[in-house]
Amino acid sequence: MNLVFQALANRSRREILDILRKQPGCNVNEVCRFFPLSRIAVMKHLRLLETANLVISEKVGRERKLYFNTVPIQMIYDRWTTEFSALWASKLTGFKYRIEAKKGNEHGDSKNRIQNIH
Repeated sequence: MNLVFQALANRSRREILDILRKQPGCNVNEVCRFFPLSRIAVMKHLRLLETANLVISEKVGRERKLYFNTVPIQMIYDRWTTEFSALWASKLTGFKYRIEAKKGNEHGDSKNRIQNIH
């Protein structure tokens, strides 16, 4: 996970991931067009992203097709949010039911008041 955080710490690498998310299967030259960096600099960023398993490359002839792999980010999300998500989901659900019950009682009270008037 340290490699994933290291990879995501750099703005250019995050932008590369955004490009690959929007254009899966693009090649290195297509990625380079988005940056004022040299091809060598972009390749270094791509290598680090591949090492962190955030980018998967597939060699097709002389080209490398690049794909964003979201699994490492999902693993980080699951590690730190799953327990909290369950806790807060149950608390928010309980809160929702209490509010709905209160609204229901208010509507019931106003119905009773209207019926008593007639």
